[in-house]
Amino acid sequence: MAEIGKGVNAGKLASNVQKRITRAQEKMMQKLGKADETKDTAFEEEVTNFNKQMLEGTKLQRDLKTYLAAVKTMHECSKRLQDCLADMYEPDWFGKEEMDALAEDTDVLWTDFHQKLVDSAVINMDNYMAQFPDIKARIAKRERKLVDFDSARHHFASIQKSKKKDEAKIAKPLALMEKAAPGWAQGIITAHQIAQTNLTRNQAEEDLGRAQKVFEEINYDLQEELPALWNSRIGLYVTTFQSVAGLEEKFHRDMGKQTLTADTQWDSDEEAPADAQTYEQPSWEDQGSSYVKPYEAPSWDDDDGGGAPAAVQPYEAPGWEDHTPAAQAETEAGQPDWDNEEEGDWGEEGAQVGQGSSGLDVKALHDYAATDSDELDLKSGDIVLVLPFDNPDEQDDGWLLGVKESNWLQNKDLTAKGVFPENFTQRL
Repeated sequence: MAEIGKGVNAGKLASNVQKRITRAQEKMMQKLGKADETKDTAFEEEVTNFNKQMLEGTKLQRDLKTYLAAVKTMHECSKRLQDCLADMYEPDWFGKEEMDALAEDTDVLWTDFHQKLVDSAVINMDNYMAQFPDIKARIAKRERKLVDFDSARHHFASIQKSKKKDEAKIAKPLALMEKAAPGWAQGIITAHQIAQTNLTRNQAEEDLGRAQKVFEEINYDLQEELPALWNSRIGLYVTTFQSVAGLEEKFHRDMGKQTLTADTQWDSDEEAPADAQTYEQPSWEDQGSSYVKPYEAPSWDDDDGGGAPAAVQPYEAPGWEDHTPAAQAETEAGQPDWDNEEEGDWGEEGAQVGQGSSGLDVKALHDYAATDSDELDLKSGDIVLVLPFDNPDEQDDGWLLGVKESNWLQNKDLTAKGVFPENFTQRL
């Protein structure tokens, strides 16, 4: 026979077994309709809400942990990709240190994003779900105590009904007892039967009172906690999803800046490798006409066809101070002469075009979509005329103010001007 565990005696074990048997009998009688069952419709509705809330919370907790695992996986994949880039990036290439710093910053962003998700969403969700097992166990205990209360109530009612029958039996003793016992003994037997009946009735009444007290204590606490727990779910859902959305927005914004920096770095690598010399456009004013070989007129005297006409003069190479190249002539045909035009011809705004802080116009290298009303949309290849800021304090680092050349040439209007990132463009 198995040894009874420490702290559990035979009487306690027998009492627990008897309770289970009594509960099973009571449930069977209730299912068969031979005993009434205490019902609490309002509490049953609260239990239904509790079960629904627990299922929703369990699903949200599981999905949050899945999302967190996906973020961790993306972090690991990003780190491996950055390590691969670092291995392939040769030390003598342009911007080696910048690319290494970019990889470190990217790793820090992923780590910070993962940790803040844990702190602001996952931990709060775990604390929220930790209260459900205890409340669920207390609901189950309440159900057991309700069965005990119904059983004690029915037992007490049955004793109350049988009391009258016992009194009738005591009033009319059996004939055998009357014949066997003397007159004085019959009084003792009657008193003993009355005392036994009263003792059983008192015991049943005490059991009923004790079962009712235990049930009402548990029931009162649950009726206070379940509605409050049901209402708390809204605040948790709002806080959790706001935290996740805010962290995602900040992470993607910072990661976008890193990506833009990397894209600019790659463009710099492509345009100016470490072992290449930066190309400088020659200045026609300094070089004069030395880049054009002067045309030499043919010698008519050596031609067998006869002498040259007297009116033909030798060809002279054009001077760059006197003549404008064809490409420049086409541009000047549609663009005003900033040096010779008066301010009154184009207005105060027109006088600002081409006189920007850089002193040069720029060409867009990449597309840029404006994110605010005061920004300028750019397409790769657009020429932008740089303008000075009305208030230099309003200029942010890395941003320029300008108007598209095509818009200016067509409308002569600066209302379409806007700011744009300088690193998306190249000076002309």
